[in-house]
Amino acid sequence: MFQHLIRRRNTIPDPDLWREVTSGFPFLDHLAEADFERLRTLCGEFLARKQISGAAGFVPDEAARLSIAIQACLPVLHFGLAAYEGFVEIVVYPSRFLVPREQVDDAGVVHESIDELSGEAIDGGPVVLSWSDSAAEGLDPGMSVVIHEFVHKLDLLDGVADGIPPLPRESRRRWQRVLERSYRRFVAQLDNLEASIPPSVDPESAEGDAYYARLPLDPYAATDFAEFFAVAAEAFFTDPEPLADAFPAFYRELALFFRQDPLSSPE
Repeated sequence: MFQHLIRRRNTIPDPDLWREVTSGFPFLDHLAEADFERLRTLCGEFLARKQISGAAGFVPDEAARLSIAIQACLPVLHFGLAAYEGFVEIVVYPSRFLVPREQVDDAGVVHESIDELSGEAIDGGPVVLSWSDSAAEGLDPGMSVVIHEFVHKLDLLDGVADGIPPLPRESRRRWQRVLERSYRRFVAQLDNLEASIPPSVDPESAEGDAYYARLPLDPYAATDFAEFFAVAAEAFFTDPEPLADAFPAFYRELALFFRQDPLSSPE
């Protein structure tokens, strides 16, 4: 059953709660004072327009709601919430959740599986999140499940998740060239790294993780163009230096699109 949506009045987040929650996100330090206040106002609008619902016994409190809003609003800081108008609900599980999948292979055989996810952006539907992977204390450098899933929503604005958000024609052509070149370079880096892992090392172990930590992005970025965009956007906002060093051209495209440069100093 769908819960009745009650739209809350636009309110600027409580100053004490705002200080408490934002202190957990050091990647906001690049924002100038005016942008920091813009983010606060935008979060109030976001919380008034969106319904954040708990699932599997999780009840989002005001701090959790604000934490999600901050991460969701950061990518759209300079072009507002119109990009998020196609959906209302954000569903939050206490931890990773299971999603059944069906895939038909080239022979027409249906394969069923169950995926464990930390987040999902459903085209035309809600954003689903794991709170344990969304809370500030659960974030690893370069990662934000919330940013990742909301960037997927931006990618889907033109109807397809292809790693290319809505852009003017010339900008789109340039973005596509840089995206494809950067993606292929990353896939080659991943292939070379995996070839260097000794057979005695389990890639899923902590020892294996140490090898993957050498990459500038999480290996999931090699899945396809859409995931490369979303993973790169996470890194852009939360740990930009490795991304800028490894893929400077794509970093510039992200900075132009988001109208932000996390490597710049606050004015």
